[in-house]
Amino acid sequence: MAKPSKAIGQRTLLGFDFGTRYIGIAIGQEITGTAAPVKAIKAKDGVPNWDDIAVIIKDWQPDLLVVGLPLNMDGSEQEVTRRAKKFSNRLFGRFGIEVYLQDERLTTVDAKAQLFEQGGYRNLQKDNIDCQSAVIILESYMAK
Repeated sequence: MAKPSKAIGQRTLLGFDFGTRYIGIAIGQEITGTAAPVKAIKAKDGVPNWDDIAVIIKDWQPDLLVVGLPLNMDGSEQEVTRRAKKFSNRLFGRFGIEVYLQDERLTTVDAKAQLFEQGGYRNLQKDNIDCQSAVIILESYMAK
């Protein structure tokens, strides 16, 4: 049975920083406009273990999924853009939750800067960067 949809501004969002080797995941609340890292899951050539994602979706019960859309700086698409779109389509197909694509240009740069500021070089592990990128993707979506 589908759960009743919440009003915009009161939803729980799950954000994804798509990558071919890792996918960073963050959780956000529209009411506060903030997000927090959940975890990074491994992917094999862009394909995650869907059971890992199912567990996270079951645990957090998001109302909306937000996937970062990797574009070139001029706004044009690249190969990974197509793959991120395919991933978002599969999310919707598997879980039936609305998916929104959010421009993610420069999120990795911002994520590294924020993590370095919080904990120096030791904080710059790959999974931390992927999760922090997902946080930035979600927060930029909510700031619109």
